[in-house]
Amino acid sequence: MNFIKRKVLLTVIILSLVIGFSGGFWFSRYQTAKSLPVVKKLINQDRQGNLKDIDFALFWEVWNALQNKYVDPTKLDIEDMLYGAIEGMVNSVGDPYTVFLEPVVSTKFQEEISGAFGGVGIELGKRNDLITVIAPLKDTPADRAGIKAGDRIFGVDSKPTSDLSIEEVVGLIRGKKGTKVILTVSKDGEGKTRDIELVRETIRIPSIKWQLLDNNVAYLQLYTFNQNIDADFEKAAKEILKSSATKLIVDLRNNPGGLLDSAINLAGWFLDGNQVVTIEEFKDGTRKEFRSRGNGALKIYPTAILINGGSASASEILAGALHDNRDIQLIGDKSFGKGSVQELQNFKNGSSLKVTIAKWLTPKGRSITDLGIEPNHKVEVSDKDREEGKIEIGVMGKDPQLDRALELLR
Repeated sequence: MNFIKRKVLLTVIILSLVIGFSGGFWFSRYQTAKSLPVVKKLINQDRQGNLKDIDFALFWEVWNALQNKYVDPTKLDIEDMLYGAIEGMVNSVGDPYTVFLEPVVSTKFQEEISGAFGGVGIELGKRNDLITVIAPLKDTPADRAGIKAGDRIFGVDSKPTSDLSIEEVVGLIRGKKGTKVILTVSKDGEGKTRDIELVRETIRIPSIKWQLLDNNVAYLQLYTFNQNIDADFEKAAKEILKSSATKLIVDLRNNPGGLLDSAINLAGWFLDGNQVVTIEEFKDGTRKEFRSRGNGALKIYPTAILINGGSASASEILAGALHDNRDIQLIGDKSFGKGSVQELQNFKNGSSLKVTIAKWLTPKGRSITDLGIEPNHKVEVSDKDREEGKIEIGVMGKDPQLDRALELLR
């Protein structure tokens, strides 16, 4: 009996050791597994439909190597590392308008959409991977300092912009009203740079201004397509219809664009109902047409449109729609070529993703992206003439592009 008891006891001890060892081994593996990502391999298809295996373990190996080996652990901010990884992924597509916005930058972007913000008054884009001025907003610090469409911004307060996104540069330029910011600027086509010191102001974006020229030409300047333009345009259109105007000039120069719906609404004042204003083309080749809706009240006027390198986005859509549908003549310089559609996706921590989901086409199917819209009548205005005060936008006799439009309408 004692022998049997000893045998049972020995068996229990051995089993306990085995279970303990096995439990420790599996617990260790469980703890390790908890620290690793659930997804270890991504299975995707390339554009030709071929399967590709992407081993995502490399990301975590690099992450862990930084955590374990980097000489100064105080500089390893987990949130910054996460945002940096996401930004790198988004930036790898090579589209300057597809960007990840950290919470602070995302908030500033929302302020811009609302139509009032603190800054110097320039709309920025990217051209050949360089931060480029699309257009200065009228009567802002940038406009008064002589910054023009096509100028390149190489630095903000001595910080290079070469590796920054548009939104990051905008974040550096904006600040408290009354504070100073120094922009390192190069004129379009020139190699040399100069520093321009600007004082930030609260920027309130104007939308529209109109006046009567030659007693019978309504000259309508559209500065941007913000949240105010629909109501402002309706007011101006009704005033023009009651005036002595018999002809119309629509000035879209240095208009950086804005809301698509507003471009469609404004087109409805110039077109018959249900005409194509623009076409969205998605990655799979499918297309969606946006058609005019409105009373077409302004189509009674012979019309000319002014564009230049600062005309972008919604202003290019409006110019393309009126040209393709009514053969309205375009005068000035080639437009900027910002013809892509962005969708803003917000995340719960306040960050957001602005992602290009489609391209704009004119009603006749011409792509706006990068190509821009060529004018029917090219009238160039030199930087030298502008700097010497020979050019004044909107002033007859000092605005060659406006003068050409008046000549055509006569």
